[in-house]
Amino acid sequence: MAQGDAMNSVRLQRRSPQGESRGWSEQVHPVVQRIFAARGVFEPMQAEHRLSRMLPPQQLGGIDAAVALLIEAIAGDWSIVIAGDYDCDGATGTAVAVRGLRMLGARQVSYAIPNRFVHGYGLSPALVQSLNPRPQLIVTVDNGVASVAGVAVAKALGIRVIVTDHHLPGEQLPAADAMVNPNLSGDGFPSKALAGVGVMFYLLLALRSRMRESGVFGEGMGPDLSTLLDLVALGTVADLVPLDYNNRVLVEAGLRRLRAGRGCAGIVALVEASQRSLATLCPSDLGYAVGPRLNAAGRLEDMRLGVECLLADSASLARRQAQQLSAINQERRDLQASMVAEAEAMVRLAHDTDATGVALYEPSWHAGVVGLVASKLKERLHRPVIAFAPASEDDPDDLRGSARSIGGFHIRDALAMIDARHPGLIERFGGHAMAAGLSLKAAHFQRFADAFDGLAREWLSEEALQAMLYTDGELPPGAFTLDLARQLRYAAPWGQAFPEPLFDNVFECAQWKTMGEKHLRLSLRDPRDGAVHDAVMFNAYDGTPPPRALRAAYELVINDWQGRESVRLLLRHIEPA
Repeated sequence: MAQGDAMNSVRLQRRSPQGESRGWSEQVHPVVQRIFAARGVFEPMQAEHRLSRMLPPQQLGGIDAAVALLIEAIAGDWSIVIAGDYDCDGATGTAVAVRGLRMLGARQVSYAIPNRFVHGYGLSPALVQSLNPRPQLIVTVDNGVASVAGVAVAKALGIRVIVTDHHLPGEQLPAADAMVNPNLSGDGFPSKALAGVGVMFYLLLALRSRMRESGVFGEGMGPDLSTLLDLVALGTVADLVPLDYNNRVLVEAGLRRLRAGRGCAGIVALVEASQRSLATLCPSDLGYAVGPRLNAAGRLEDMRLGVECLLADSASLARRQAQQLSAINQERRDLQASMVAEAEAMVRLAHDTDATGVALYEPSWHAGVVGLVASKLKERLHRPVIAFAPASEDDPDDLRGSARSIGGFHIRDALAMIDARHPGLIERFGGHAMAAGLSLKAAHFQRFADAFDGLAREWLSEEALQAMLYTDGELPPGAFTLDLARQLRYAAPWGQAFPEPLFDNVFECAQWKTMGEKHLRLSLRDPRDGAVHDAVMFNAYDGTPPPRALRAAYELVINDWQGRESVRLLLRHIEPA
């Protein structure tokens, strides 16, 4: 019996309340109050995600200069190109920029998304030189802070540039006309967790505010930019940025629009294609079902298909595009499964489970999927992992790597340290604490792998290498109810850094059977009151039966079968009790 989907042992650790709950109504289940307290939310106001409580756009550094240039561009009827990125955050941010600027009066707005195999990442010189006709203004979304060369080429061609980004800056910043990024050194914006789509949305809010002040809308208030919040929610969740209070406000507002049937045609079609319900949509649906369909286009083909789906106003057109994206995503899933299996075999054969920092390279791998391979291996090994593939079929000497990390090992800082200690080893790199990308020569791979493992051994303690699964403790007898399951589902936008409620209890396995080849369905008896609960566990069966007495970490979810709702335990980990 596999204890979850892991190659590394997991230890359960219960969260503790960070303070005392107060002021909750009787309708809020005590378990929900306990869960909120363990996440630093102690009173109802902190759990009310109202748009009126968003941080004001004026606190973002550089936003005044960006707004002034956009006002000049709209008044002068400039041609504007939105330079996006080939992931879900970049695609939704591009759609927000195009839709929003058109709403605010820009008439010549188009977009360009780099092809990762042709142009590389971000606003590269190759992407700038491919723009035809040449625009008067480029606005980047979810990229640009590292595009020193690309911005220089644009400026040399007489193109003005606004950079909007959320990635961490390097030592040198591009010479853009304006730059909006909450993660720039000295920026006073209180939240550093905005996704690229969130930064773009904030710029549009500031632009509309300035236009109101200038009387552009007469007695009116201007366009309703809240219609873009479904796109903001999708990009924010899919990019795995921390869901701090401000991001939860944005995500909750977008989910409300979608649940009410007021989402854009493209997202609605993607939800339908993923066989999710709009009425009960939650962040995990966006992160695990909708987002991957968009990301697959950027990984394997061209993200323009994804952006076109998000820009579609016709439901029938959006459905056709969503079906195309679903087909590409299935291709991505098949390719990913094959590459992950190869990576696991490489780890076993090379005994790289002894490595603290794991770097893997296979010449046949696809550069668009290595990030997913690194993510899977990181989960299973609980080690920082970087997976490499040739940059393209025509360029086997250049490698593209995608890194995923664990707590306590800031992966971008690690790459910066390796770059400082071994000048010239890494050609380019960038990213965040938990994910990054880099390029290097194939001939340098082993040198890099040794340096990466050495730095990981230097920075990571044995305690940091122990995989921990944090739970919210036991559910008491009688709490396994539909009412609690509903409250848990809709109490907050759960996600990155604000995790979904996860409980752990001791049960007796009364019955079990397989579903397909790898999944389990179990009947678990609670020894405290004899109640028997339906449970499922995916990708868990390895040919051996589950323990008779077991401790399970699980989510309390709603099983909707043919219109009938029941409570189900979704098991994430089991071990002998």
